Parts: sequence; structure tokens; C-alpha cells
Amino acid sequence: MTVFRYLDYRIEPQHQRLVCDYAVDDRPFREEFRFPGDGDWTAAPVAEAARLVFLLAGISYYKTAAPPVIDLGNVALTDAERDFLRSYYLNGLGEFAHILNLNLSGLRIVGPTLDRRVPVGYAARPGRPLVPFGGGVDSITTVDLLASRTDDAALFVVNRPDDRFDAIERPAAVTGLPIVRAERIIDDQILRSRELGFLNGHVPVTGILSAAAVMAAVLDGRDAVVMSNEWSSSIATIDVNGRSINHQYSKSLTFERGLRMMITSSIGNGLEYFSALRPFTELWIASRFAQLDQYLDTFRSCNRAFHIDKTVRLAQWCGVCDKCCFIDLILAPFLSRARCTQIFHGREPLEHPDAQSSKGQTNGERFRTLVGLSSGTKPWECVGDVTECQAAVLLAATHNDRTANPTLGTLAGELRSRGIEPEVDALLRPIGTHFIPERYAVDDLLV
Repeated sequence: MTVFRYLDYRIEPQHQRLVCDYAVDDRPFREEFRFPGDGDWTAAPVAEAARLVFLLAGISYYKTAAPPVIDLGNVALTDAERDFLRSYYLNGLGEFAHILNLNLSGLRIVGPTLDRRVPVGYAARPGRPLVPFGGGVDSITTVDLLASRTDDAALFVVNRPDDRFDAIERPAAVTGLPIVRAERIIDDQILRSRELGFLNGHVPVTGILSAAAVMAAVLDGRDAVVMSNEWSSSIATIDVNGRSINHQYSKSLTFERGLRMMITSSIGNGLEYFSALRPFTELWIASRFAQLDQYLDTFRSCNRAFHIDKTVRLAQWCGVCDKCCFIDLILAPFLSRARCTQIFHGREPLEHPDAQSSKGQTNGERFRTLVGLSSGTKPWECVGDVTECQAAVLLAATHNDRTANPTLGTLAGELRSRGIEPEVDALLRPIGTHFIPERYAVDDLLV
């Protein structure tokens, strides 16, 4: 029987790195994280953060074969930690399993058990948040929200050695904030998955990067890791046989709650992990972001800007993907047509509904899917809820410079003919549960 094994992890202070070793049966894998800086690598909280990275990063190697058993080796977990890890694998790989028609429900995690874990304790000066930064609408909005609460924030950016993404670096420079960096070196075998016959598909990368951010925060004496995951990231992409599958699982409230438990039980209460955008919809975030004119010419959320292969990495929005269509749609109620044309360098999806991707789908078809008017399911992408998209259409269609837009006119007409008119005011107010601590709450926004 094939088994995925957690072999070992080690901290190497002299090289400022964490090395994680795994195996599927006898095939070894190694992942490395480098954290340049002046942190105390001998501190107990650093060791606990390293264990967390080791646990969450393993998922990239497990999915090469998706065996029925995970062997933790010498890593002892409490029952609560084991439950969280199993949920992370099952839900984080929900999309992967669904698309490949795999049943992972029988997954067993074996290894030593702890009755309870005693946190090692960690303290940092309040008001020193670390913000994982991707250069898009959400993380930029988080930086804007924190500006009124602290003057000692820093960005957290992860990249491969000697490779930085312009789509991150340009808006990061606009923030004026210092950058805490880390380098992630994935085992080369993963990059050759197809050649080596591995199973391949989506992994919950935000979970891995969150754990890396926790370790970076501890090394840099930060009091919080502040994510930029909004309300709708908790909503399932698809429901299959009574089970919800969420492309954004590691951005969800469920994951956030679980990782907070892992941090509190091992490191202590001195480090917060929360999303500053959790109470807000994508519509509210877009309305706030649209006021930040200094970022409009540098931000980019198109995935083509983040290809590992530099030869196919784009220096502008592609204009023909689900992310481009969604970002255009959600900003359209709050920006002029001319400004959106500038942002997309003349390739604004709403103005080019017949433009096709290499897979043959048109932008018009993408918009119909985003607003729930097609037979297709919500894209396997980090896009908003159908209700948010419907509200964006109805708002944008009323703009004087958009009344002649055939895409918006057709979509708005169909929505109204079906009696679909979301309560826009409700989507522009805080909604749902959040874990934002008082010291980081922007009080006038959460009432």
C-alpha cells in the first residue's frame, strides 16, 4: 500500500532556512524555505512555527499519489491538531479530488498522539502587523485599512530565488512599506509532475503561505499576520452529493479558525492570525479600492502575471480569463469606463465580450457564468459569489458611460426578467463572523 510519509524537518540558522523532507513510499521530496533577516532562529516559537510549515507544506507532495494513509513519523499531534490536518487535506484537496474523480474520504493519518500541547509563549510589541501581499485588490485594500491603525506594518512576499513578480513589486513599492521576504524552493520533481506521471491539480497554497508568514512574523517580532480573505471566500464553488467543495478553502473562515487554533495551542496568544477583510464582500472591497487612485495603474490580479515560466508570463492583464472578467465586473460600478480601459490597456473584458481565450470560451460566456445565468458552474478561481457579481452588473449598467454596453445591458435585462435583484445596500455593509482584534479594528467600518 502506498503511504505518504512526513520524514523530518530541520532548522539551519547558519543558512537562514527551514528544510522539510517527505516521501511517497521510497520516493523522497524536499522543500526549502529561506527567511533572510536578523531573527533569533534558536527561539522556541520559531521551532513551533517551523513545525507548522512542515505540516502544511506536505500537501504538495501528498497529492502526487494521494495515498490512503499519511504517516506523521515522529511528529506528535493532539486530537484537535490531527482533526485540523485531516480537514486541511480533505477540503484543501476537494477540487483536486473532484476533478480527478478521487475519493479521499477514507484518508487515515497515523502517528503519535499528545494529550495536550503547552504553548511555548511569544510576545511582540503591539501594532507590528505582517501583511501577506499579492499585489491585487484585496491585499492593497488591507494595507489601506491598516494605515489608520499602525505606522509599523510590513508586507510579506514569497518568491522563488532570483525571481520576483513585477505584478507584486510595483504595487508594493507604492505602499511605501518595508518588505519581509521569504524564498520557497519546491522540489523540482513537482515541476515535472506530468513527465513523472504524478497526479496533478490544485493545492491550497494560501495555507502553505500562511504558515510561512507565521514563521516570518515570529522571526521578525511581529504581533499579527493579517490576511486579505473576504466574506465570499468561504462560499463553496460547487456542492456535490451534499458536500461543499471550495476552491478557496484555505482562504475560508473555517481554515482561518483552524489555523488560529494551531497557532494558539503551540505558540500562544501573542501572535494573531486573522483576515482584515473577513466581514466584507467583494463589492464593498471594490468600492473602497476604487478610491485608491495611486494603485490603479500598478495592481494586477490576472494569473498570467504569475507564471513560473517567464517566457509565458504577461506584463499586462490578459483580458480573457475568469480573474480579468471578475475584477473588471466588480470595479465597473465604481470606476468610469475610461479608467477601466486604462487599467486593462484597451483590453477591458466588458468592452470585448467576443474575445476568446486559448480554450475557446468568450468573455461574454464568462460573465454569464459569473452571474449565474449559464449552465456552467462557478469558475475554479478566486472570484466572488454569484450574488456579488449580479449586484455589480445591476449597478454598473446604470452608469451613464455604460448604458450602451451590450454585455451589461443584456445581463441586467435577464437578471431583472428573472426577478433577480440583490439587496445592494446589504452587500455594502459588514457581514458575517470575523476574528479582527480590537487593536486592528477600524471601528467606523464594523458598525
